[in-house]
Amino acid sequence: MTDAGGTERTLVLLRHAKAEAPGSGPDVQRPLTARGHADSAAAGAWLARHGLLPDVVLCSAARRTRQTWHGVQLGMTGAADEAGPAGPAPQVRYEPGAYEARPADLLALVRSAPAEARTVLLVAHNPGISLLSALLDPEHADQEGLRTTDLVVHRTRLPWAELSRADIVARHTARA
Repeated sequence: MTDAGGTERTLVLLRHAKAEAPGSGPDVQRPLTARGHADSAAAGAWLARHGLLPDVVLCSAARRTRQTWHGVQLGMTGAADEAGPAGPAPQVRYEPGAYEARPADLLALVRSAPAEARTVLLVAHNPGISLLSALLDPEHADQEGLRTTDLVVHRTRLPWAELSRADIVARHTARA
């Protein structure tokens, strides 16, 4: 059931930026590379330029996704040469369950977003985030999945709690 006004909602899926190669420590603690930090800021600048400032951010609690969100946030506020609008601060939820999550788990996270949120940003990992994009729009999803710092913008008129389908309206690979 759609809401009375048929309000358009935007879901932005973002695969984390380039991380260091696996080492001796736990995978969940892998940090971003220098390129990953730069690409995260480029992703934020792109979101700001396209008016895709999130009301809610759902972010895996892994180090590389938290660092990706931090870079995106810096990129959205804009440096002098980017002139990105900061907008109001989004509600940010760091979700341990988003690490190694299946698409159904990620969909459940998105469905838990506040009803009044118009734009939700999900920062997560492959293969779950790529499979979620394909689940929401199987005809237009990239069969190769999301690469690091890939953004996929989905739109729907369904309330978050009922999300089952959302058309892909834009894609972008952020590179600094």
